[in-house]
Amino acid sequence: MNLEKIEKILEDNNQPKFRLEQIRKAVFDDGISSFLEISTIPKDLRDLLDGKIGILSFYAEKVLLSKYGQSMKALLRLSDGNSIETVFLSPRPKIWTACISSQVGCSSGCEFCATGKNGFKRNLTAEEISDQVLFWKQCFKNNKNKGIFSNIVYMGMGEPFLNWEEVKKSVEDLINPKLFNFGSRSISISTVGVKGGIEKFLTEFPQVNLAISLHFADNEMRSKFMPANKAYGLENIKDDLRGYFKKSKRKVFVEYIIFEGLNDSLNDAKELVKYLNSIGNTYLLHVNLILYNDPLAGGFGEFKVSSKDKIKRFKDFLLQNKINVTIRKSLGHDIQGACGQLAGK
Repeated sequence: MNLEKIEKILEDNNQPKFRLEQIRKAVFDDGISSFLEISTIPKDLRDLLDGKIGILSFYAEKVLLSKYGQSMKALLRLSDGNSIETVFLSPRPKIWTACISSQVGCSSGCEFCATGKNGFKRNLTAEEISDQVLFWKQCFKNNKNKGIFSNIVYMGMGEPFLNWEEVKKSVEDLINPKLFNFGSRSISISTVGVKGGIEKFLTEFPQVNLAISLHFADNEMRSKFMPANKAYGLENIKDDLRGYFKKSKRKVFVEYIIFEGLNDSLNDAKELVKYLNSIGNTYLLHVNLILYNDPLAGGFGEFKVSSKDKIKRFKDFLLQNKINVTIRKSLGHDIQGACGQLAGK
């Protein structure tokens, strides 16, 4: 929601200043989704605002609920006709997380990601980013089961560090006590790696969680399937994480989608352990093993789901070598809302 535009409308119509606070409270605290529902302001003002501006910077074209009840996905149509997707997940009972997008499409071009396959269209504004959280707050208000909406992850469409200024503004709004009032430690930002990104991130938000989309511990393989690695490779990530740990003792998450025959062997596990040990401070590194989510039925290029036995063997090897590791629960696969499946369609 654009409070500056609303404030201007109020000023132009000689409204008292406290009206802005009434609107802010109704939207951010009470989850009101329409100006017409704000009973604390006069009806003529409700009608005026409703005719001039929307609370959200997009409209929901489609909302899908997983048959398992633990995830929802929304297709959001932006004012310029482009669209994005955002997901609402419950990895634990009554605990909900919003997975939000930072770009329309993505220029990183990861071969296994539906978003990357669609290419890059434009950056989202800070308002379009934070409005995704506002959208889920509105939905959550009407959720009979409810629970706690506690976490936000920048792991939807796009590379957050390539839209840093707008992502930065959106995080500032999310942690603003007068707006969303989320704690910094309940927000995570995931990156494939961008020059200067980790340093800027740490300077601006030392308490926000950092996640590295690694997926391969071999430069040749990573460059083959993740073109961004050619400009900012494993050595760059290693150097920047070493610098990160000199200034912070915050845990860093290492995302590792595990593919059949590409990165799931014991040798691959050894390479990952070797790479993580070269960074140092391995007690602060936590590997999330992610099951590959096929965006298209019947296979997506050469990427296939690794077997449960291989994934368990991979995990056990990491644990034996004192690497913290979790097999991340996959949610939303049946609504094409799992990791790597978002396509904005």
